[in-house]
Amino acid sequence: MNTEETAPNIRNIAIIAHVDHGKTTLVDELLKQSGAFRENQEVAERVMDSGDLERERGITILSKNTSIMYGGVKINIVDTPGHADFGGEVERVLKMVNGVVLVVDAFEGAMPQTRFVLKNALDLMLPVVVCVNKIDRADARLKEVVDEILELFMDLNADDKYLDSPFIFASAKHGAAYEEAGDAEAAERADFETTDLTPLFSAIINHIPAPGGSPDAPLQMLITTIDYNEYVGKIGIGKIENGSIQTGREVVIVNAHDDGAELRRLKITKVYVFEGLSRAESVCASAGEIAAVSGIEGLKIGDTICAPENPVPLPFSKISEPTISMNFIVNDSPFCGTEGKFVTSRHLRERLFAELNTDPSLRVEETDSTEILKVSGRGELHLSILIETMRREGYEFQVSKPEVLLKEADGEILEPIENAVIDVPEEYSGAVIEKLGRRKGELTLMSPSASGTLRLNFSIPSRGLIGYRTEFLTDTRGTGVINTIFDKYEPHKGPLSARTEGSLIAFEDGEATGYGLFGAQDRGQLFISSGERVYSGMVVGRNAKSDDMEVNVCKRKQLTNMRASGSDDALKLSPPLVMSLEQSLEFIADDELLEATPKSLRIRKKLLDHTQRKRAARGAEKP
Repeated sequence: MNTEETAPNIRNIAIIAHVDHGKTTLVDELLKQSGAFRENQEVAERVMDSGDLERERGITILSKNTSIMYGGVKINIVDTPGHADFGGEVERVLKMVNGVVLVVDAFEGAMPQTRFVLKNALDLMLPVVVCVNKIDRADARLKEVVDEILELFMDLNADDKYLDSPFIFASAKHGAAYEEAGDAEAAERADFETTDLTPLFSAIINHIPAPGGSPDAPLQMLITTIDYNEYVGKIGIGKIENGSIQTGREVVIVNAHDDGAELRRLKITKVYVFEGLSRAESVCASAGEIAAVSGIEGLKIGDTICAPENPVPLPFSKISEPTISMNFIVNDSPFCGTEGKFVTSRHLRERLFAELNTDPSLRVEETDSTEILKVSGRGELHLSILIETMRREGYEFQVSKPEVLLKEADGEILEPIENAVIDVPEEYSGAVIEKLGRRKGELTLMSPSASGTLRLNFSIPSRGLIGYRTEFLTDTRGTGVINTIFDKYEPHKGPLSARTEGSLIAFEDGEATGYGLFGAQDRGQLFISSGERVYSGMVVGRNAKSDDMEVNVCKRKQLTNMRASGSDDALKLSPPLVMSLEQSLEFIADDELLEATPKSLRIRKKLLDHTQRKRAARGAEKP
């Protein structure tokens, strides 16, 4: 390959960071200060987070491509997810860039995902520009964070040249960047009288190399992202390593992991390049450019588009394996089909297998039943985002309790282990250590932080974290922060204690009444309000005790009872606990399902019939 730089006026970079360290806000400011928006154009905050779920949750889920022009240089930018569950996105998009901007919070410093994304960049030997962001935080500790990042480079066995990586100190919120920590602290004291990201632009242009490759060599373009448009179908996005690609050109598709596969000859329908936030149609794109192509049926991530005379695939590392699975099941509850548009097994199967086209971290497998599909992902959040997306698209289905995926090696069962980093006020640390100890967590490090909180590092089985986040927020009064990332597989740690609360189960079909709810609320906390429809076997609350209990929430006061006028109005009902999707997934037991529809989330028993549940329980008790 001719590695001489042939595109000196192009820089391809990825913005990488731990979740909520300000990547997307920083990209907003880079776009604004490069003139990507008109003066009178209204621009939403976090413009790169275009999905509804991304805006609501304040996280990036899918990588996004954009480009800016600065000083005559085109900078192609990929904004990547920061959450560990979407690490698959980070792994693959780094294949189409020539350097990264590592964004680190000026207070939190190097976090688990910081290590993960930086290791991926170092494995590909990509140059790094470090951006210490959020210098406007009152608790910012610039010098300490710089030391932490340098230590991280050394921990990851980075080449000595990485210790000379440029450090830029920025406040993405104020659109300001500085080359020296002292200048950043002085600007913060002066309340950022001037705002300018020039130091960051300069570091990118001067430190990140232009892409190599030759426009005269045979075409090679590695597809690292798949988009979909209802008008043109699949759109493949990637960097052109060599040659050039034109509209109407005949190409072949090859894949480094498909040895001996038959070559497919196809024609490129359209070619696009990125201009600001848009994809602009182009007649041709050459080596070094990040481009998009349409018109190729069956295109998948990891494919290489080649010239027919030189069908040589580019290497593409396999995405990390999933660690969590759950069953997606056709809804068979008494309310099935009343709230969703897509309810059949065919709908469910087509939608889940279609997701594989754009999400390489996901795995979908058939089971013995045509009504059930096993779906595996990188974590609870990864799968819950898929569930929520499908609900909003009109799908109605059921899911089982999340389970970890085990491996077997040398006759030994192995399970996934997570590295959990927890920041918590000292007065709540005891409860956290005790709870995680019960869940087989091992405290590996305890250190005080500058803000008076404690940082706790745990090595804990992935299954020990299922159902813990809600409990953690309760134990820390909402003040704790927990971040986790997959670490390794280790021998199985043995059984964990089960959920300590039982379920309150509806006794009959009908409509919940104030009288029935008043009688049931003494048993525990209810999930429903008066007037809601319920069915027999539906979970309507959690029992204060560990066993399940049936309650009649549809019960009405007999008309023959003697009572004072207005006595029903005097019943005081506690407000119901309305659980989020993640909380519901954490709560459900092994014998329960979560019914997900566009309008509702309902927890139910797998066996709705009382007699069948009793019979199954007796069978489980037998040796």
